[in-house]
Amino acid sequence: MAMAIPKSGYNRFMKEGAQHFKGTDEAVQRNIDACVELASQIRSAYGPNGMNKMVINHIEKLFVTNDAATILKELEIQHPAARIIIMATEMQEKQVGDNTNTVVILAASLLEHASQLINMGMTPQEVAAGYEQAAEKALEILPSLVVKTASDLKNIDEVRHYLRSAITSKQYDNEDVIAELVAKACVTTVPSNSYNFNVDNIRICKIIGSGVSKSTVMNGMVFKRGAEGEIKSAQDARIAVFTCPFDLTQTETKGTILIENADELVNFSKGEESEVEEQVKAIAETGVKVVVAAGKFGDLYLHFLNKYKIMAVRLTSKFDLRRLCRTIGAQAQARICAPAVNLLGHCDIVKVTEIGDENVVVFDKKSEKGNVATIIIRGSSQSRIDDVERAVDDAVNTYKALTKDGQLLAGAGAVEIELSKQIESFGEKAPGLEQYAIKKFAHALETLPKAIAENAGMNTTETLTKLHAEHCAGNANHGIDIWQQELMDAVQNNIFDLYAGKRLAIKLATDAAATILKVDQIIMAKQATGGPKPRGPKPQDEDDEGMA
Repeated sequence: MAMAIPKSGYNRFMKEGAQHFKGTDEAVQRNIDACVELASQIRSAYGPNGMNKMVINHIEKLFVTNDAATILKELEIQHPAARIIIMATEMQEKQVGDNTNTVVILAASLLEHASQLINMGMTPQEVAAGYEQAAEKALEILPSLVVKTASDLKNIDEVRHYLRSAITSKQYDNEDVIAELVAKACVTTVPSNSYNFNVDNIRICKIIGSGVSKSTVMNGMVFKRGAEGEIKSAQDARIAVFTCPFDLTQTETKGTILIENADELVNFSKGEESEVEEQVKAIAETGVKVVVAAGKFGDLYLHFLNKYKIMAVRLTSKFDLRRLCRTIGAQAQARICAPAVNLLGHCDIVKVTEIGDENVVVFDKKSEKGNVATIIIRGSSQSRIDDVERAVDDAVNTYKALTKDGQLLAGAGAVEIELSKQIESFGEKAPGLEQYAIKKFAHALETLPKAIAENAGMNTTETLTKLHAEHCAGNANHGIDIWQQELMDAVQNNIFDLYAGKRLAIKLATDAAATILKVDQIIMAKQATGGPKPRGPKPQDEDDEGMA
């Protein structure tokens, strides 16, 4: 019988097939390489001239976008170190809704510079400590670079300027159209205390056809379906909302009816008809012109609704029903009855109209203020519309962030160069080995304006040299003008960055880089095999639950 040779090292207590990497060369450098490789894929999508990526996800859905959050989400990256950076971008997306690409590029640039310092003989711990010190200093300097505070968030012209740069990075050439739409929608729905602004109050309806410039915004809601009965429009309408089907309901207990002759059968059906008519008549007498229900409309009910000239609209999503109640000020009824007048909603115009080749029901409130606004996005293809939707989403999140903290910084790479200049001078005065890491942090910040210039087809070395010269001369707001391929004052050209977004991006990127640098061992257990089959795709949106 052959003797079993005892295993040595990690293999002694791990399952066969487990992997183990240890030390600077194996663990730290591997992680850094993976993160730098990830950023190099995303970097060309940064800034207004960023290139689009065509991503086909695991269920073969096509995305054509330059939005880093969407690209990283759909790629399902497995590398553990790269996952740490992706988690940081997800946090940025949740908190601010923008600057996700900044986090990836900055974190990877910090790691790339750390790799050089480690090769020179510094330990990863010293580099991480230096980076954390530099990030603290950066967050200390940042408030002094604030150029403006957004005070009047109910002025459409001002809001448009604040949102433009967030949209330009996603939809270059359409930024003015989209900024106008989003500014109008946000100002319409913002409550008197703007701090309570709710992103869910801005709805999006995507209809293929025409171009992005034909997109519109309206105070109210739009649903991609027709009306059920003959009545297709109503003006100055009272609206009753029901969460049940508008049909004959079955009794909770089973019963048997014994009908002995034809007269009894006729009387029975007549009784049913008269009961339905009474219900519809009672609803009509309260002044209701539109009935909205969550289920199907029965033929008998539809007949009497047409008779009393009441418009019937069916909504399948319970989320849409709740939003509609919020829009028109109605209270949804759980059973068919004639609601009290104070439980009814009101809308100036309810009509079925055709946009492109799509029939839509429009609930339009003609007032200046409202609870819910809908942006109707037009476009030549589905992927184009989806990308415009992402730009709108970023702009709405930017407005939300402004309601919490209205401070703005100079955009177009001006803030990064100014921070880089000040942190480098701070690094020169710092004692100890940390000064090398602090200087590298300053160089890493330059990667962001460098990426803007590179993607715009400019000479990066020349552009950065000119930028540094301007900032040393005291022009702290000078950034890159991608239109003229030269430098300009970002504040005068209304190019702003969110203070809250930039602050969080620097913090998250530094934390992610420091976490990855402090890893000196990677231990991977053997991957589990077999088990149940993976589930199918989840609903794309919460609204998809309960769809017919």
